[in-house]
Amino acid sequence: MLLTIAFIVSFFFAMNIGASGAAAAMGVAYGSGAIQRKHVALFLCGLGVFLGSLGGGEVVKTIGSGIIPSSILTIKIVIIILTAAAISLFAANMMGIPLSTSEITVGSVVGIGIAYQSLYVSKLLFIVSIWILIPIVAFAFTFIIGKWFLKLKRKYPQVERGAWQKSFMGLLIITGFFEAFSAGMNNVANAIGPLVGAGLISVQKGIIFGGLFVALGAVLLGKRVLETNGKKITQFSPFEGCAISGTGAILVIISSIFGLPVPLTQITTSAIIGIGTAKTGFYIWQKRIVIQLLKVWFVSPIFSLVISYSLVKWLLDSDLYTVIAIFSVCLATIGIISLKKTVSDEKRSLHENGGGI
Repeated sequence: MLLTIAFIVSFFFAMNIGASGAAAAMGVAYGSGAIQRKHVALFLCGLGVFLGSLGGGEVVKTIGSGIIPSSILTIKIVIIILTAAAISLFAANMMGIPLSTSEITVGSVVGIGIAYQSLYVSKLLFIVSIWILIPIVAFAFTFIIGKWFLKLKRKYPQVERGAWQKSFMGLLIITGFFEAFSAGMNNVANAIGPLVGAGLISVQKGIIFGGLFVALGAVLLGKRVLETNGKKITQFSPFEGCAISGTGAILVIISSIFGLPVPLTQITTSAIIGIGTAKTGFYIWQKRIVIQLLKVWFVSPIFSLVISYSLVKWLLDSDLYTVIAIFSVCLATIGIISLKKTVSDEKRSLHENGGGI
């Protein structure tokens, strides 16, 4: 019964991975108009994800035994890890926020490691440093390309018209598919890594089944995230879209070869913001959707860590008092943040109305 539950939770998580990270990979091609219809973008994304998952074995090993010892990965622990990660990701999908599945999965695994006081700290610190570095690289690279392209357009306006535009449209679809491929190579491991680490399934079978369910999730559940990444952050030309997708794909594939779980959605979104900053300046950072993304990225691994740690204390250690204390602190924190937001909104409203009615 527990084995069945573990696989159900794993495949449910895989579908949510498809909705969040994988669907965001084709958001650029959709947002720039290279692909007009959502279902076509999501189908191509699903196909790319499945093919990429077949090469994701190294990342599977990292998730399964590179952060905590595989000896503590029982069926119950695997269920807790995947449940904590799935809850976090499902909540983000409902908000239409492209969330890093790597961050929440690693956060869930770290929660288990803290509960059992068994954690490979040096490996974890290295992974976190990569999380910080790679989005910065993506932002800087696309910012530079964006500035260069603006100069090119002033000198040669025809690069965005006629045959040039059609060529960039075709290239954008290819780079978007390439990015979806990289998503499969890196993100499928988040769903099946714990199963492999516990010895419940082999690496080869895991990446095949995991890839199928991630692809299915992209096709069926990815519409909101596709819309967020494609339309709500900034508008971009086909050439700029190629730069965004190509940057994300290259960085993620390189990371996957070395077995590093990296935040694909953060890389892609950082690249989009880099292009937007090059075009409109830092005004784009004032957009509410960008601020919301940054907040969710910061909170998501902590949120999944708290959930997995609390589930261990509650279900396995029967320590209900610790769980109550943890969630009391979390609720109090959320309440304070909500209160500050309400006060801030009221002040903004009064300012816009000239000090009141």
